[in-house]
Amino acid sequence: MPIANARMYSVNPVAREDWKALFHWILDRANLEWSVIDYDAPAPLAALWQRTDLGAAMMCGLPFAQRSPQPQLIAAPIPSLAHYGGRPVYFTEFAVAAKSAHRTLEDTFGGRIGYTLDDSMSGGVAVRHHLAPYRAAGKEKLYRDAIGGLVNARGVIAALDAGTIDVGPLDSYYHDLLRAYEPELASKVRVVASTKFTPIPPVVSTASLNGDVLSRLRMAFGAVESATELAPLKARLLLSGFAFPDVTDYQALSRIAGHSMPAFGQL
Repeated sequence: MPIANARMYSVNPVAREDWKALFHWILDRANLEWSVIDYDAPAPLAALWQRTDLGAAMMCGLPFAQRSPQPQLIAAPIPSLAHYGGRPVYFTEFAVAAKSAHRTLEDTFGGRIGYTLDDSMSGGVAVRHHLAPYRAAGKEKLYRDAIGGLVNARGVIAALDAGTIDVGPLDSYYHDLLRAYEPELASKVRVVASTKFTPIPPVVSTASLNGDVLSRLRMAFGAVESATELAPLKARLLLSGFAFPDVTDYQALSRIAGHSMPAFGQL
């Protein structure tokens, strides 16, 4: 039996339960008796994404684009905040500690940069891609050290607050949700720069779904936007609904990852 999971944007236990409630609604609407499982940090997301029984799970766009066989694209969340323009997109924010004297990204050069994982789009690849032109323009390294393995935005914020790093990346939607669910934690950092928009992590399936199941599932995701009974839940999740992007939208992420970029140790 396929399973469902929304670990990527379950920023804390309360948000996790809200996502689970939303996914239960979607599965009920689609008449699918699947389990919505917990899969909390620090359990590695890469292991979850390697499973072949995912019926509806959020997956980072880069591994989705690169995995073979490629998972089935189900839908993609549309964040409700105005800066997303009603589109299924997000971006990477470069954050510093709120108490830091840094005001621009350039101010952080010479310090220590943090990152989540090398194969994370928002926390790894997008960071290197954004910084590559700065590195190419100068003879000296941008940062004296790079500290990885921070896993997610919570790890980046903890490292910034502790002074372990001077700047680090945040998935913009994850950060928005932290502002909503844990404003005290989110207030510990300040954003000094952002990347361009890229396609947001989609909901995908690695299980073998027949056409009828796939159609019912997509219709249920599509119904979220107009479901009045979900209004409080969507408001908490900063979610308008779900879009149905084309698989080719995510190929751009593979192209970015395939570009020649300095490794974190050479930034």
